[in-house]
Amino acid sequence: MSPSFLGRTAGFTLLIRCCQGFNYHQSRSLVNVKLKWVKDPILDTVVSREKDLKAVSSLISIISCAQKSCLPIYCLSRCRGQLGLPQDLKLSTLIRRYPNIFREFYALDSGGTRVPWFELTPKALRLHEEGLGILENCHMDFLNRLRRLLMLTRDLTLPLQTIDQLKWDLGLPYNYEESVIRKNLDIFSLIRLPDDRVGVKLLLWDENLAMSELQKNAVLQGKNSDKELKNGIISFPIGFPRGFGLKRKCMEWLEEWQRLPYTSPYSDGSHLDPRTDESEKRIVGVFHELLHLTVGKKTERKNVSNLRRPLSLPQKFTKVLERHPGIFYISKKSDTQTVILREAYDRHNLVHKHPLVEFRDKLASMMREGFLDRSKGLYKKEKRSGTDVLEEIGTSRTVSGDESEPPSQAVDC
Repeated sequence: MSPSFLGRTAGFTLLIRCCQGFNYHQSRSLVNVKLKWVKDPILDTVVSREKDLKAVSSLISIISCAQKSCLPIYCLSRCRGQLGLPQDLKLSTLIRRYPNIFREFYALDSGGTRVPWFELTPKALRLHEEGLGILENCHMDFLNRLRRLLMLTRDLTLPLQTIDQLKWDLGLPYNYEESVIRKNLDIFSLIRLPDDRVGVKLLLWDENLAMSELQKNAVLQGKNSDKELKNGIISFPIGFPRGFGLKRKCMEWLEEWQRLPYTSPYSDGSHLDPRTDESEKRIVGVFHELLHLTVGKKTERKNVSNLRRPLSLPQKFTKVLERHPGIFYISKKSDTQTVILREAYDRHNLVHKHPLVEFRDKLASMMREGFLDRSKGLYKKEKRSGTDVLEEIGTSRTVSGDESEPPSQAVDC
């Protein structure tokens, strides 16, 4: 057994001891320091290049699960709330942006009105099958991400609605309630919460999962001495964008703040006074770990707004994101605020790219291709067998009779 392995094992042992929280005399009050927000164009592209990606991916899942792999626009509209679209954007407008993914045809409803229907193109179907293979191969990884998310909470419980808001970022399948939770009832339980909402409860605590990414990296990278690890002192990786001027007073505060004891986000932090920098460091650690649980190391700020009570955090807890711009970047692109973990990116690329992120990059590239080709007029409407079909020039596809008519049975939306 190599000395380096023994050294890492000893380091992990030290960290496990401080996972339960560090008994530290809290003498530092919360220092009134406010660091300015500086626009980071490089990280802004991380958000802007994924415009419509979540909505399109969700629509692909919805259509592929339909009875005949096609749905009318009124059925898709019922799912609009799951897509996160701006209020002023029509769903049909979004779908028609990407004719290389969604194929449109018309059928008569029971009243004789022509209604637009949508199905997936063969190329989109092949890409969807590839995505399903990735979800299957990474099933245990996504299962553990959900377990660790629940382990961050006080009661090992979260409302299903809150998990819904985070499922895209965690990499969970669209139908994760069926494919992940209900297939692992020895690990999870669906319960009724006091406010009558449905909740997900973790039944088994796994100590092997109760170590944060910051703690693991502190040992593997060897940036903290054994004495610091023994005293629970772990610093966060920090990086500021070009042009960020940090005043000397702020720099001194930040250096002192980094030397404060680190309390694991998987441990009980109720002993910490919320008016101290020590408490703030734990809150930063919770956000840091939460972002590490996401496949893209980012999430919309509104997605964590409902986590205050489950995570036992004080009022206005998201203010720490603004006080630590060297750890988090808040992008204001795409009419929302997206929190990005700086250390996870080398310019606009993830340092460690998850297979699901690589797949989503392929889908985003396909979307850009279809959008540009449509703007160049490479797609046109053709009338065929009494049906309007949006079809690429140079290709042909006959619309069969059962496709041009509404299905006789109700479609499960």
